[in-house]
Amino acid sequence: MSRESVRFEVPNVIRVIRNHRVILDSDLAKLYGVTTKRLNEAVKRNGKRFPSDFMFRLESQEVATLLSQLTASKGSDMRSQIATALEKRNIRHPPYAFTEHGAAMAAMVLNSQQAIDMSVFIVRAFMRMREQLLARETTAKRLAEIEKTLLTHDAAIIDLYEQMQPLMLPSPPREQKRIGFNVKEKLTGYCSQRKPKSTAKKQSAGPQ
Repeated sequence: MSRESVRFEVPNVIRVIRNHRVILDSDLAKLYGVTTKRLNEAVKRNGKRFPSDFMFRLESQEVATLLSQLTASKGSDMRSQIATALEKRNIRHPPYAFTEHGAAMAAMVLNSQQAIDMSVFIVRAFMRMREQLLARETTAKRLAEIEKTLLTHDAAIIDLYEQMQPLMLPSPPREQKRIGFNVKEKLTGYCSQRKPKSTAKKQSAGPQ
């Protein structure tokens, strides 16, 4: 298997099982250029080097779920081949799943040049997937922070608008004041009474 083909194939055989990114034993054996039986035999001889966080065996329900996922995927010869290989295996002996460290350890116990060379591509593929996942998580966190900031700003803008709205309304018309003094006086009626002419003459002709 050429290195160029491995670069495209490795990401396709990495799966997420039990919240771990793993490679099944049949896929790992194919990448390392050995049979699945030889890979598992080498692992069993060095069981202490493969703790549960390096390798674990799938349960029957997990195999059934994986088969249904592979069967539902269309347009991929690789997926159909993997599904066929899983169906042929005895259900009493489910496949093993190797994590990133388990795949690297398997290359060491096989002690072949091809396995060592391929393990480099596998570890790099795991690293790229981890970086991509971290980048997506960082982006999602940043978007959540931006959304929260925008919501806070929206609330502040609405509050500011409500406070400024009365200031933007036109002022009510003011009553115009009259120029000059505005002293209001009570009107009094003036009238003159004329004395009768006879009376006026008598007064002027009085005793001397």
